[in-house]
Amino acid sequence: MQKAFNFPRALWIIFAGTFINRFGSVVSVFLVFYMLSKGYTAVQAGIAASAYGIGSIGAAALGGYLADRLGRRYTLMLSTFSSAATMLLLSQATTLPLIVALVTLAGLTTELYRPASGALIADLVEPQQRVSAFAAYRLAINLGVTAGSAVAGFIASRSFLLLFVGDAATSAIFGLLVLFALPAHVSRHASQQQQEHIHRGSLWSDYSFLLFLLAGTAIAFVYMQQLSTLALQVKALGFSSAIYGLLGSLNGLIVVFLELPISAFTQRFSKQRMVALGFLLIALGFGLTGLASTVPLLALTVVLWTFGEMVQGPISSAYVADLSPAHLRGRYQGAWGMTWSIGLILAPLLGTIIYSWNAALFWPLCGLLAALAALLVLLIKRRPQSSAHQPGIENGSPPIPTAIPDSSS
Repeated sequence: MQKAFNFPRALWIIFAGTFINRFGSVVSVFLVFYMLSKGYTAVQAGIAASAYGIGSIGAAALGGYLADRLGRRYTLMLSTFSSAATMLLLSQATTLPLIVALVTLAGLTTELYRPASGALIADLVEPQQRVSAFAAYRLAINLGVTAGSAVAGFIASRSFLLLFVGDAATSAIFGLLVLFALPAHVSRHASQQQQEHIHRGSLWSDYSFLLFLLAGTAIAFVYMQQLSTLALQVKALGFSSAIYGLLGSLNGLIVVFLELPISAFTQRFSKQRMVALGFLLIALGFGLTGLASTVPLLALTVVLWTFGEMVQGPISSAYVADLSPAHLRGRYQGAWGMTWSIGLILAPLLGTIIYSWNAALFWPLCGLLAALAALLVLLIKRRPQSSAHQPGIENGSPPIPTAIPDSSS
């Protein structure tokens, strides 16, 4: 266990910065309340909230490209400092078109760092450590979001302006950590020779990875039902919004306390099979939601899909890192992140439509879709990827190990 989390100093800087950044990244969470407090309608608030998701899709694509071309470190700084500036501008916006435009830009700049972080994690640790590294990264995100949301609720009741300022400040702190604490020569990762390969090769010609993205989009659509149709199900059963909130808290608590030890165990097995297992647990949890008529049974379904999240979450990112050529790691991580952004947008839109049409059929359909995604993962065939060049961090740090998937994948 101790060896599994023996990471380079640069990685701990990323974890610390991520926690600080996500602790303050609360404007998107309270955006609807902010819009309503300014006199906008619920529809207008919803349009603004959707704009953030659109920006995040662009961030996944652009962030991956910049991580591979400019380098991880510069992309991280570009994301954090531009996000800070955008939040300050958004706090002063007074018209709906300007707010929507700035929220879209906020989604782009705030989420731009994610592919670079994912690629940097893959760069800095050996393949057998990637699951643990991504689990620790996810823990930093979850802890930051959980703690930040709790504090932000009290702040928002007093001043929304402080939320924007706090969001900008934590983004800037992350940027300063990268600027002054992250080794200055985290390389661009791609040599001039590799740049030639970048122009010739593309992840869009990697059909095995495209199938994995298809499976990921399906599972993201199902998993994101917790943010929309699950609330409708709880209400339909006659329970209050407080019960819905407690179910969400149950998910967060389980992830915070159990994901690291679970990841330390699951990393011993085939990544492909563990991803499929995680997808199946998500299928089981959401598929049985329609049969749950009491709070304990609802909680049981949450436990099922939460375990699915913990099994597949870190391993999926590590699996993507194993699949990707070294010079395209940023773009592969960005494409994987894009599946979850698409799921975040489609889940409330299509989910609520299907649920309104036939609520009894909706949950079995979710279970079936997630199960098919698991089957698709198992059917993917992949030849091991190798890298000819693996630059590391200068100033005394060891070279980055060659990214070759372990035999279990």
